[in-house]
Amino acid sequence: MKKIAILASGSGSNAEKIMEHFQFSDKAQIVQIGSNKEDAYVLERAKKYGVPTFTFNKTALEQGTVTEKLIENQVDWVILAGFLLKIPQNLINKFPNNIINIHPALLPKYGGIGMYGMNVHSAVKEAGEKETGITIHLVNENYDEGKIIFQAATSIDEKDSAEEIAQKVHALEHKYFPQIIESML
Repeated sequence: MKKIAILASGSGSNAEKIMEHFQFSDKAQIVQIGSNKEDAYVLERAKKYGVPTFTFNKTALEQGTVTEKLIENQVDWVILAGFLLKIPQNLINKFPNNIINIHPALLPKYGGIGMYGMNVHSAVKEAGEKETGITIHLVNENYDEGKIIFQAATSIDEKDSAEEIAQKVHALEHKYFPQIIESML
């Protein structure tokens, strides 16, 4: 059975869908959730599923403390679910091609530094795009530039607000992210 750790910075709705998906799985289990924010709601969601949690700061991530914790817990896959810090080389080296991220746009558009959450949806709206979606990709040393595993699109009506675009994208994330993770194991 594969062991999965999830890193998240915020609410954790994607993390919850992943925990729900693997709750009774014989393929994988979520063994821990880590967050760089002590007040992230994802930590509360983890309690509901009995998943151990830990918090850390940027320095601990960069200096390898997080990597050591994941290795200590024999983690096979690291899933980024709304995690906002750049993944350091020490973590990439220990989990080559085993770190998966989800991005709320169709990469390579609307990726990179500062492109997360409502920033992405607002940029998509301002550009007058006719569609947007999600990209699930492997993580490398650059923001949002790892190998694309999967994309799904949704149409945008010109009357859609950035918030309505976000709702459409969240629906895609919740539908596909757990399935794609399972297919990668």
